[in-house]
Amino acid sequence: MPKYYVVWEGNEPGIYNSWTDCQLQIKGYPGARYKSFKTREQAEAAFAGSYEENITRKNKPTKPSSLPEEFRKEIEWDSISVDAACSGNPGKMEYQGVYTKDGAPIFHQAFPIGTNNIGEFLAIVHALAMFKKAGKDTPIYTDSRNAMIWVDKGKCRTRLQRTKSTEILFQVIERAEKWLANNTWKNKILKWQTDRWGEIPADFGRK
Repeated sequence: MPKYYVVWEGNEPGIYNSWTDCQLQIKGYPGARYKSFKTREQAEAAFAGSYEENITRKNKPTKPSSLPEEFRKEIEWDSISVDAACSGNPGKMEYQGVYTKDGAPIFHQAFPIGTNNIGEFLAIVHALAMFKKAGKDTPIYTDSRNAMIWVDKGKCRTRLQRTKSTEILFQVIERAEKWLANNTWKNKILKWQTDRWGEIPADFGRK
């Protein structure tokens, strides 16, 4: 299915017909603001408005896509899904967790600067800590293999430099690493199969 990409802030703001063309406008542009839409009409309406008006997805739960029954049987619906998004990489970063079954929001965090991989890592640890406190072993879906490896190793292997602007983020990373080192959990961390099931329910919808 074709997608249309709105770039509010980038090298050349506008509406683009492919992810490749969109990337050319946001790559290397600090604080790039963009989002994908299913139809040209939706994209044009969004471009006429502001970025902020079109990214409040956390307030609009997305129900799982209609899938063939054979695919639906593969998913553990009694779970949560996590994902991250970054406006530029590095750039403004946020992550969220939602119920897999209906997309209802559970948590959301944002940072002035970060990377997508850091967000994916922190989202998983956030979910693990939340369930540990609640005494639940609810499965957690992520579409990031890097984040799964980082959590397994207990270390965020980011190349982002620690500076004055990233200090708060690195303090959060250190707390997450400390939590992983001092805790155990029974929650399964599962890889969301995007190629079979579509975008993860926690996706921010900007690709």
